[in-house]
Amino acid sequence: MRYRSNRWIVGAVVVLLASSAVGSASAANAADEKPTKLTVLCTVEERWCAAQTAAFEAETGITTTFVRLSGGDALAAVTDTTSTPEFSVWWGGSADGYVAAKAAGRLLPYTSPNAANVPKSRKDAKGAWTGIYIGALGFCSNRAKLAELGVPVPKSWSDLLDRALKGQVSIAHPATSGTAYTALWTQMARNDLDRDAAFKYLRALNENVAAYTTSGSAPVKAAAAGTAAVGVVFAHDCVAAIADGADDLVLSFPKDGTGSEIGATAVIKGGPDGAAARRWIDWALTAKAQEVGPTASAYQLPVNPKAKVSKFSVDLDKIKLVHYDFVKAGKQRAALTDRFTTSVAPVPPAPKPAP
Repeated sequence: MRYRSNRWIVGAVVVLLASSAVGSASAANAADEKPTKLTVLCTVEERWCAAQTAAFEAETGITTTFVRLSGGDALAAVTDTTSTPEFSVWWGGSADGYVAAKAAGRLLPYTSPNAANVPKSRKDAKGAWTGIYIGALGFCSNRAKLAELGVPVPKSWSDLLDRALKGQVSIAHPATSGTAYTALWTQMARNDLDRDAAFKYLRALNENVAAYTTSGSAPVKAAAAGTAAVGVVFAHDCVAAIADGADDLVLSFPKDGTGSEIGATAVIKGGPDGAAARRWIDWALTAKAQEVGPTASAYQLPVNPKAKVSKFSVDLDKIKLVHYDFVKAGKQRAALTDRFTTSVAPVPPAPKPAP
């Protein structure tokens, strides 16, 4: 397969099988279907993957395991046609990746009864994918490092081009990371979808990037450690690090507009446990399921309007968002990541597995 198997992290919790169903019944969840196991392709932080799958298993009795991959690698896994899918459901990661997977014919449409709680703009019209959370891009900076460099906290995309930040900006590569692809498409949106203008900025930013990471949240660790002054990440990842005690970190947003993501979930076509996958979708759209994140320091905004919002979640009304067209972003993903790889920076090597 094209994704990096040496970066798999697999977790599972086993409990007794329960007979109760989750959410509203549907034709797809017929009474004679008795799912007993589920493998989730998970594209959020590992501890949230673990908490979410454990909560589902406790609720349904379905033995649930997960494989954690970053956004680009997850898309590669879903669209791989060289072998039978080993995952039944994809959970987490930006909707533009799901748009690309849908275009490749790798998602199985399923409209859950609970999708009625999700606004039309946050789900596929034909049920290929459904939104579960929202995130916004921000700058995660190390105060001490910025002071050492004599640079103020960045408040615009142009601030990241300051020559004093040469080798001090950390960002993932868009071919492997959904976070980084969101940053790439944000430049497209800021430049009225003019590719040449967007890539002019990305090449200029490249001058200040020491090395690209494979994971979208890795720049937070670099900033916290002081090996980078600024990380371009989703705000919730920076906030989680601050809440965990990274006191030198400060979160800021570009005043000239930032990108956002709709984290989604979908049934993978040809997966081994279709009935269990649909049960997962039904459950994942409930308020209860969307309140699991903060228990694992995941502060994305829930899509379900009935779910409680953590005090650590970003207030979208207080930041400027660019118009982010998820469908266009998804359809152009392959072409844009290829161009980035050839004209800006090559794909970084996968990190070596821990001994």
